[in-house]
Amino acid sequence: MSYPINVGGKPFNSWPAFIEITFECTVLVAAFAAALEMRARNKLRQAYHPVFNASNFALATRDSFFLVIESKDPKFDHDEVMQFMKTLEAREVVDVEL
Repeated sequence: MSYPINVGGKPFNSWPAFIEITFECTVLVAAFAAALEMRARNKLRQAYHPVFNASNFALATRDSFFLVIESKDPKFDHDEVMQFMKTLEAREVVDVEL
């Protein structure tokens, strides 16, 4: 049996019914995109970095930490960095090859 009378007075294909889900999906996609972009730009969770080859890197999460100074910077001077590390009383200073 067919009900041809529209008792509620609403159209069958009303656009205001889709506004809420569209807004929620937009917020969800924007949040995921922002999280992925932040992860990519901050280089979080790298699969490989040359500092992983350091001899005591496995101890970094147990009882100490690592300070990495990369030589890509144009102002980098190896002798100044080594002298700076000695002023910090570092336990060990290691050069890591790329």
